[in-house]
Amino acid sequence: MTKRAATGALVGLALGDALGFPTEFNDVPAILAKTGPWREMRLPRPAIVTDDTQMTLALARGIRTATDRGRVGPLRLTRPVREEFVDWYHSPENNRAPGNTCLRACALLNDPQRDWHDASQTGSKGCGANMRVAPVGLVPGWTDEERAGAAQLQSALTHGHATALAASDLTARAVHLLASGTEVTGLVGRLRSYALENRTRYHERWLGDLWMRTASDATAESFIARGWDECLAVLDRLAAALRSPSPETDPCLTTGDGWIAEEALATALQCFLLFPEEPLTALRRAACTKGDSDSIACLAGAFAGAHLGADVWPREWEGRIEYRDELLAFGALWDA
Repeated sequence: MTKRAATGALVGLALGDALGFPTEFNDVPAILAKTGPWREMRLPRPAIVTDDTQMTLALARGIRTATDRGRVGPLRLTRPVREEFVDWYHSPENNRAPGNTCLRACALLNDPQRDWHDASQTGSKGCGANMRVAPVGLVPGWTDEERAGAAQLQSALTHGHATALAASDLTARAVHLLASGTEVTGLVGRLRSYALENRTRYHERWLGDLWMRTASDATAESFIARGWDECLAVLDRLAAALRSPSPETDPCLTTGDGWIAEEALATALQCFLLFPEEPLTALRRAACTKGDSDSIACLAGAFAGAHLGADVWPREWEGRIEYRDELLAFGALWDA
């Protein structure tokens, strides 16, 4: 029996998103007043998701179009992903408190004459960069270079800050490692090693001259190193938090509120690693946070589902999730 990691990750992502949607923008006391004890949180009825799941599906569609045409590469990937992001921007269902950076960038990407580099918001490292990147970690058969390049490129279409690029790469890497069976006890160390190995690697084939759009860096290497250094710093905070775990305390207090990319990754990882074999508890902990609860919970769900597979999610929950059929279709495609 295969674990069907892609299905598990995509369903988990959407479940976390739906669980965290009603709690986003609330502090923990307000959440507890609304939901009761956090360990007993129920999936809302109906189980509506946010722009996090919508943009994950947009990226997934773009990847499917690109891979249908042959080996993935920057030109082959950019056009369909850009088109899917613009379609999401115009969709009447895009009414779930989407991020300002995504809206600004997609409004610029909407002009087909505009080079995507000119649309990229190079000052933003919001979590919109990596809340949607899980599909990059799930597509079978890609090389490490293709996975890293695709993760950073999909971020750069909207969020061009070096830390957004690095955090997206690292998030996709975490999903890929967990789907491939990496032991959870070694995960943070593996991610730290990956960050150090890639600290000065600028993916010019995928990003072009993006680094030159910021005034602060003399070289492409110094540009990307800034992003990896911020990710390394938050991984250190994560490791410290896990050395003295405190499951009843809001994880945002140690690894950040998750509005920015590196904190969304670290706090979602903390929620997952506090309860690596209890996926619903991990989702509930992530949704009961004072920060960007839906994005933290959607990433925690992707990690848990990639690690444990499709069968860990309750049928009754999975059956109610918005966009269920499309999520399951992509899962089946990539699990095959």
